[in-house]
Amino acid sequence: MLVKKALHEDWIAVIVAFLSMFIIITFYGPQMPRYSWYDTQTFVQELGKGGNYLHTLVLFAWATLALILYKFLNKQERPFSVIPGMVVVMLISMLAQFITSNHAVKNLGIEIVLFSLLIGLFLSNVTGIPSWVKPAIQTEFFIKTGLVLLGAGIIFHDILKGGALGILQSVVVVFTVWYFAFWVCKKFKLDDEFKMMISSAVSICGVSAAIATSGAIEGDNKKLSHVISLVLIIAIPMMLFMPMIANALGLSEAVAGAWLGGTIDTSGAVVAAGTILGDEALKYATLVKFSQNVLLGIAAFFISVYWTYRKNGPGKDIQERPGLASIWQRFPKFVLGFVLASLVFSFLLNPDVAKAAKAPIKDLQTCFFALAFACIGLETKFTDIFKMENGRPAMAFIIAQVFNIFFTLIMAYLIFK
Repeated sequence: MLVKKALHEDWIAVIVAFLSMFIIITFYGPQMPRYSWYDTQTFVQELGKGGNYLHTLVLFAWATLALILYKFLNKQERPFSVIPGMVVVMLISMLAQFITSNHAVKNLGIEIVLFSLLIGLFLSNVTGIPSWVKPAIQTEFFIKTGLVLLGAGIIFHDILKGGALGILQSVVVVFTVWYFAFWVCKKFKLDDEFKMMISSAVSICGVSAAIATSGAIEGDNKKLSHVISLVLIIAIPMMLFMPMIANALGLSEAVAGAWLGGTIDTSGAVVAAGTILGDEALKYATLVKFSQNVLLGIAAFFISVYWTYRKNGPGKDIQERPGLASIWQRFPKFVLGFVLASLVFSFLLNPDVAKAAKAPIKDLQTCFFALAFACIGLETKFTDIFKMENGRPAMAFIIAQVFNIFFTLIMAYLIFK
């Protein structure tokens, strides 16, 4: 029997992540399969490694049980319907892991998340996705759970050190980019709902901001889906090319990470791009991204106030005014999980215990990110992007994002150099 009240997705991600960390600390830690091959001969030899079969099976069981728990706590029917689709999603991520274990690919610094994404995109746009796979496509859940796990690897001192600067950058960037994006949308003669959702998605934190804004203004779900598709597709080339540009410009890892975290609109893509540049870049990219996430609840609150008063002028029925509860309702709860995980591993755990748990937690985090990007690929269609309203929303989004890239680079350099 399902629970009477559905839990918020963010809370479920926090529960799953902390339950996983508890199991790792007290009982058993999962491990990503390890391969290493050069040519056809070593390819066949690596495929036959028996230990990797066990590691893959454990990860599949772990992720599948996590997703079943998510469905159960989220009060969704038929939670076990995710199992067939999880076979496909896990196979994609494990195939990506095998590809990245090739030495030529390793030398390029390409991560598992990229190939998970590319394989998912190929299947979605070339072969199509069967309906029985779709229950397992839960991008946001996998990303949020992976990000809470990421908190275990970031000590709290680093958050205190970089957090204030991250918030400073985020406040300046969010307000400036939001108003520029809104102006661009106005020039393209987009309606008010598109203006609000695109401006928030570009300036704050992508998918989550678009969803929160749509909820605040009770927006059209078709328009919301279109904005989310734009966020996911535009994040792909940004994830690939921005680390290369950062290296070409000779940016420090701190500046480059702050740039990535402030511009790329999906948390998973931020992590992937930051990982390419190194641990320091990943740390600052994550801190800046979370700083923007913190602003999401506040921004959603002001958007809901603005929208309510705008739509309820003289002579109109006055709806219930949004209160302080709106901030908490729209606040990304997984950010709290990230900070709590960092606190636990920084101050509460024995240092030897924390060190021993670091590797399996990192492997589980990598698995969840790979699953998330496989899901992004599976749910993304290139053909639909430029059809709605003759491509005007897409052009407005791209122009605003280009401005975001240049403006955030300047701010990251001034603040983090």
